[in-house]
Amino acid sequence: MKKTSQHARYWAIAWIGVTVAVSSCAGVSAPTTQLAVSHAAVAAAVSAGAPEFAPLEMKIARDKLDSANIALAKNDYSQARILAEQVEVDARFAEMKARSVKAQKAAAVSKDDTRVLREELNRQSK
Repeated sequence: MKKTSQHARYWAIAWIGVTVAVSSCAGVSAPTTQLAVSHAAVAAAVSAGAPEFAPLEMKIARDKLDSANIALAKNDYSQARILAEQVEVDARFAEMKARSVKAQKAAAVSKDDTRVLREELNRQSK
């Protein structure tokens, strides 16, 4: 589980680096599309339960989204774009972490239910 999480982070960091490099080659325009994508990623994370199951990651994404909006308002489009891209990655990470935590909890409940059933069967067979 840890290696998968580490690999996901490495890929996310690499992806951010590539996007920053590509965006720096193009003319700097308002990153409205990227901000929309970032807002959608935050909404998906919220729907997946990230505020409850990945609160730190969710806070990081929301704080960066606020910073991206501030940068946009100041016409600092480069900074707004970089932050918006980071928001997307952070929000997707929060979403995946929330889904993972929920799956682990469901597996633990299932394991506990199985244990209870086995105990009941053992009692009935004696």
